[in-house]
Amino acid sequence: MKPSLPLCTGPLPAGHLSRRQLLGRVGMGLGGAALGQLLMREQAAGAETMHGVLDGLHFPARAKRVIYLFQSGGPSQTETWDYKPELIRRHGEDLPDSVRKGQRLTGMSGNQARLPLAAPFCGFKQHGRSGTWVSDLLPRTAEVVDRLCVINSVFTEAINHDPAITFLQTGSQISGRPCIGSWVSYGLGTDNANLPNFVVLITRKPPDQPLYSRLWGSGFLPSRHQGVQFRGGKDPVLYLGNPAGVDAEARRQVLDGLREMHEAQVSATADDEINTRIAQYEMAARMQLSVPEATDTKTEPESVKALYGPDVDKPGSFAANCLLARRLAERGVKFIQLYHQGWDQHGSLKSGISGQCRETDHASAGLLRDLEQRGMLEDTLVVWGGEFGRTAYSQGKLTPDGYGRDHHPRCFTVWMAGGGAKGGTVVGETDEFSYNVARDGVHVHDLHATMLHLMGIDHERLTYFFQGRRFRLTDVHGHVVPSVLA
Repeated sequence: MKPSLPLCTGPLPAGHLSRRQLLGRVGMGLGGAALGQLLMREQAAGAETMHGVLDGLHFPARAKRVIYLFQSGGPSQTETWDYKPELIRRHGEDLPDSVRKGQRLTGMSGNQARLPLAAPFCGFKQHGRSGTWVSDLLPRTAEVVDRLCVINSVFTEAINHDPAITFLQTGSQISGRPCIGSWVSYGLGTDNANLPNFVVLITRKPPDQPLYSRLWGSGFLPSRHQGVQFRGGKDPVLYLGNPAGVDAEARRQVLDGLREMHEAQVSATADDEINTRIAQYEMAARMQLSVPEATDTKTEPESVKALYGPDVDKPGSFAANCLLARRLAERGVKFIQLYHQGWDQHGSLKSGISGQCRETDHASAGLLRDLEQRGMLEDTLVVWGGEFGRTAYSQGKLTPDGYGRDHHPRCFTVWMAGGGAKGGTVVGETDEFSYNVARDGVHVHDLHATMLHLMGIDHERLTYFFQGRRFRLTDVHGHVVPSVLA
């Protein structure tokens, strides 16, 4: 039998460690090694180049870029895309309890004594070889309906504007997550180092519901992936021009000096956001030359401008932004997000949605025609839709002209065109009142998964390690919708 080792009861000789000290140092060493491994993994998960984190697409990409026409406020599906004859026949009757099924309503209509069904005030007709039903409010879009994949069964959990818009943009109702444009930029990188990879255009309109810049923010992704807002007018990007009295040479000297200081700080702290700051300053310098050329729509032939309608020469209009979106897509911008506000018709539905359709119908169809004639529609995914739909019943008293529709998350319409979406099809179906999904529901996460799939990205594999877990746009949900794919 081996003799036991004597216990140390007095001071240790120089250079020797007590058991407590030994275990402590070994523990710290193992912990440090484990921490180092975690940091290396996190760094590897976020390793980026100009071409993004994906060293190869997960699938063959059908779309090289996305133009997302976001109709903020919630367009009424029953006045645009979801034709319901039964709703017309039962106009004025109360919404049956068997249809509502105890679902929550907003505080704006939840306390009404009655929930009278309201027929669409406009007509519907079948169009194209596909025979798709389209509202008379959208005559120009009806002409290109065979290029559209109309999804009538989209649904969401959010019932109020801010969480619903945030959900459509980021995959979460809680603000702070990266938006879809930032995910695409992070995953795929850029095709043009002289322009932002993700651009945001907002229709210049009277004040409506606010649109916060966090909707095109990068969240916990590196900030170089956030959207850059372009504005209508002579200064498309704020603070891009040189200040008075500062010429190009002086600006270059300032940038070189800033770069030296930033690089010294990077070597001391290894903070990647400082590298982002360097990159953004250099991007701004290159944009001083690229942005004026890209946004100069005066060079467009009149025949092209005519595709977008009479508002195309009004800076900041939806039509002008659609034309600008095509020019940016042509120059390699990966994700272009257009916001058009004002689709929130709680009252005066007839005049309100008629005006919204007049502002957007011509240009939306013109964008598709313009992309197609340039051979770009086949690899450009165009998406149209809002954050939720509207109720089948009237908010307030049902009158011939003054009634409105409340928020409705249970079903609404989104359409896609080009970029591998199956044109001339209608996906999903709602019940006879357009109140519940009856067949083939498409959740917001499914919508995002399908958009990423068309760009060659597996939504489950595009992740970012943050605060102890891997995040993705579709959270822990989402399925690609096969019926959308051509």
